[in-house]
Amino acid sequence: MSIFGAMRTSVSGMNAQSIRLSALSDNIANADTIGYKAASAQFKTMLITDGLMQYGSGAVDTRIRYGISQQGALVGTSNSTDLAIQGGGYFVVAGPNGAPHLTREGSFRLDANGYLVNAGGFRLMGVSAGASDAVGFSGMSLLKINSTGLMATPTTSGVFSANLAADADIVPASNLPSANSVAAQWTSKSSLVVYDNLGAKVTLDVYLTKTGANAWEAAVFDHAAASTAGFPYSSGPLAVQSLQFDGATGALSVPSPGQFSISVPNGQSMTLDIGMMTQLGAPYSVNSASVNGNAPTPFSQIAVDTDGAVYAVYQNGARANLGEIRLATVASPDNLQPLSGNVYDVTSRSGDVVVGSANTGTFGALVSSALESSTVDIASELTDMIETQRAYSADSKAFQVATDMADVLVNLKV
Repeated sequence: MSIFGAMRTSVSGMNAQSIRLSALSDNIANADTIGYKAASAQFKTMLITDGLMQYGSGAVDTRIRYGISQQGALVGTSNSTDLAIQGGGYFVVAGPNGAPHLTREGSFRLDANGYLVNAGGFRLMGVSAGASDAVGFSGMSLLKINSTGLMATPTTSGVFSANLAADADIVPASNLPSANSVAAQWTSKSSLVVYDNLGAKVTLDVYLTKTGANAWEAAVFDHAAASTAGFPYSSGPLAVQSLQFDGATGALSVPSPGQFSISVPNGQSMTLDIGMMTQLGAPYSVNSASVNGNAPTPFSQIAVDTDGAVYAVYQNGARANLGEIRLATVASPDNLQPLSGNVYDVTSRSGDVVVGSANTGTFGALVSSALESSTVDIASELTDMIETQRAYSADSKAFQVATDMADVLVNLKV
């Protein structure tokens, strides 16, 4: 190796260590950046030649590599829109120009327009509820949350369980409540509050009347149609159902499987489950009575399941499915192209992007109220920084020695 070859090699080494120091500085600066993946400097030898003359075989070239596929530690938070991925996959986010990018930065917050935006200013993308799987970004759009409206859910099902007195008197057929006459008689009565299509409360009067041995009738009326004395109602029964009980056990045998339908005024058809109804030697008592549906209630928070399903949760606990967060991955994540804002773009070396549901296949599970820490280890970075400083100093010494030798050569007298 010539003197000038030694100088070139030393300069190459100092340049390589400078690049490594830059990567270490980036890592340390982003030690607390959510979802940041540590970079490392990888060296390879170079052969510097000029025609047939070799100036040095110890020169070095540097490439920065990112450990994008590494899993960072998950840290819990108190915000339900903070999202982390346990396992493989990346969030799909859109930049200001609408172009999709990949990221693990999940510190999302609702902006003034109802979009979920992370600390880098990128908006979260997803699909509508019930959408099919996709192989790319096709069909994905920005997730938008309506946090200002009210939600009302009509009643579609309910449970009513009671014990009917086995020794009750039989009511003549002409006086049954289902006839809706002023002479109506009944054995027991209860009321259920349900909800119509607009979330308004509707009270249903449920009359239970003994018609024979182990035989009863259930008649349901709209309380709003009742007269001052109760009967007659201004409209007929909403539902009438015959009940039969086993004389030996007191269990309900008809209807089977213990359900009947009620048409809720200005609402849906409600399926009332009475399968646990009994006829025993005890007074009438209601064991349980519940219905689904709710009155208009304001938005409370966002909930995200491990499979990516996004729900709007309202103050009464009701949930409305808003869509699904889909994850994306590529064959070689470490070859993605890092961009400003802690996002990545697909390259020819990373492979094509594949989009799918979280918690399926190679895609990890979504964890709500958690964030993924950076993969930077400060102790290792500082150790590498000391090594880099020592190597740079050694390269500069080699350069100084080569310079001194060149000075001697130039100053030789013949």
